Amino acid sequence: MEKRLKIAEIAARTQLSISTVSRVLAGKANTSEKARKKVLECARELGVMDGMAAGRLLLNSLMVFAPQRAFDERSDIFYYRVIQSVSKALVSHEVRLRYCALEENDGDAQQFLARMNEADTQAAILLGIDDPHIHDLAVDVGKPCMLINCRDRRMRLPAVAPDHRAIGELAAEYLFEMGHREVVNVLCLRRYTMELRLAGIRDAWQQHNLRFQDKRDLLVVPSFSAKETEQRVSEWLSQTPAKNLPTAFLVGGDFMAAGTISALQKHGLRVPQDVSVMSIDGFNLAAIQDVPLTAVHVPRDELGGEAVHLLQQRFLRPEAPVGTLLLNGTLAVRESVRRIRQGKRRTAVDREGLYDD
Repeated sequence: MEKRLKIAEIAARTQLSISTVSRVLAGKANTSEKARKKVLECARELGVMDGMAAGRLLLNSLMVFAPQRAFDERSDIFYYRVIQSVSKALVSHEVRLRYCALEENDGDAQQFLARMNEADTQAAILLGIDDPHIHDLAVDVGKPCMLINCRDRRMRLPAVAPDHRAIGELAAEYLFEMGHREVVNVLCLRRYTMELRLAGIRDAWQQHNLRFQDKRDLLVVPSFSAKETEQRVSEWLSQTPAKNLPTAFLVGGDFMAAGTISALQKHGLRVPQDVSVMSIDGFNLAAIQDVPLTAVHVPRDELGGEAVHLLQQRFLRPEAPVGTLLLNGTLAVRESVRRIRQGKRRTAVDREGLYDD
């Protein structure tokens, strides 16, 4: 009864029909934008929106901006799956989902404004877009906008992202707990998010009173590909005396872990008997060359759902404080990392080991 009274009061205040008010509050598409705005403003004033956070979405059309590679699973499986998670979060709602490719940096401002100003664009998600000018334009347009795995450095747009720094620290800390002190980190640092992971790794080193030395402890690879990682690790192994080899490699992705394991294999080293390998990813390759991969899972499939939920909050409470939701990683313990005792670096190398040539 109270809900009907509220709908009737909104209808009276806005001079719209009860059926129109009901359609707007149910998230239906067959109402004008002008009527929709009047109903939502009045509903906020009357407190009707407070109990609708988990209800039907209050939008009918959503635009997702992302780098071109995000729309191709072979080019960027992480972003591709994030987009799929956005679509999955909307499947039970009457929402039209549209896409627009945009460069990470130096994006096409005219194209962005044209798509944002379309009548069908009620809200937007920016996935992995680092261009501060695009962020400025998103603020100026004034439509609800969520960021995924990127940040507005001027703190005006809400965002959701993995807690990259904490994820890096968690991964390094696990290796320390397993007795490893000589660890080489194999990372791609193409975005600030990867720099955050490295900062977390450095934090773990500091917590154990160890000095992190880039020349000794870090191998940088230009991409996340297995081929480039294998080449870089192989070059490093060729230049490193056997007595100076680490007990473990911490690698910034599953495909990079595949390349690392391949390089180790070709140098006669077994995983984990001779050298342990741990990944920060853990989704794409649960097992590499029959070695179940220990990893910290980066939250990926959760990003889209959380972004849609937070977007709903912006409709319900447009004046609420803006912040960033950081999602934790999850440790998946498998068999690619072995526990070692201090003073016991590795077993003798057996060249007829786990892998085929």
